[in-house]
Amino acid sequence: MNIETVHNRILIIGASGFIGNALYKDLLSYFDVFGTYCTQQVEYKDNQVFYEFSVEEDTISPILSEIKPRYIVVANSGAYSRRLQMLQEICEYAGHFPESRILYISSSEIFDGQRNFPAYEYDLPVAETMFGRFSVSAEKILLEQLPLQTTILRLPLVLGVNSPTLIQLRQSMKHHAVFEVFPKHIISITTEDKIAQQVHYIINKNLTGIFHLASNDVIHHDDLFTEIATKIGRKMPIFKSVYSSNEDLYRAILPRDNKLPETLQITVSEVIDSCTLHEEIVTFKN
Repeated sequence: MNIETVHNRILIIGASGFIGNALYKDLLSYFDVFGTYCTQQVEYKDNQVFYEFSVEEDTISPILSEIKPRYIVVANSGAYSRRLQMLQEICEYAGHFPESRILYISSSEIFDGQRNFPAYEYDLPVAETMFGRFSVSAEKILLEQLPLQTTILRLPLVLGVNSPTLIQLRQSMKHHAVFEVFPKHIISITTEDKIAQQVHYIINKNLTGIFHLASNDVIHHDDLFTEIATKIGRKMPIFKSVYSSNEDLYRAILPRDNKLPETLQITVSEVIDSCTLHEEIVTFKN
């Protein structure tokens, strides 16, 4: 292994995924960006900066040694135990290079056991689900081993015109099918484009710590999708209300301690507008 990383080089692990690909497209013109894709995604096979990587079958160390990135963005999915092993490998690599940085895409699910108020950056995690507990373990590995080189990026529900959730909603509208909503859940949201802008800024400024890349405000889950569906227009889905409690439950993370500049912040109404503007234009033209 060489004695230093390549200064301007970024490796996005999971660059073929929804979030990872948004980051790749945003950073590509400004940095020397490499990415990984999983075995099934053959469209990346001939791309010289994409490396095939299956977290269940492969180790990440050979890719790190070959690319020598300064910034490692972890945005992949896969088996929890294998992803934790991968993080250990990344820590081993980054430990040799104090100038390197790990940006870990985490989740609001680390607070999925919290009930009565939104969560802020340095609140103690309260996780009940398997995914929530995995996310806590993943963050712990990085923050305990390389606290000065780690940036934790916690995401809420991520929307956007081509987000999986919006695709599902449009399909439910088209076929007048069931779409589940949670009337008692209070959530924060964002878009993949805003995340890409925020991560770009964090890399440029070489920031570390914990960031909640979420809207500054909250909304009830059912109100959110009713408003989006109404703005998109045409047919409505069959909204199926799912209740896990008679009381409001906060499923929201909010930025407070590590707020980014105002131009990089977003509100619920701005998220809704970004998700529906294109649809409204298409509807108007038709």
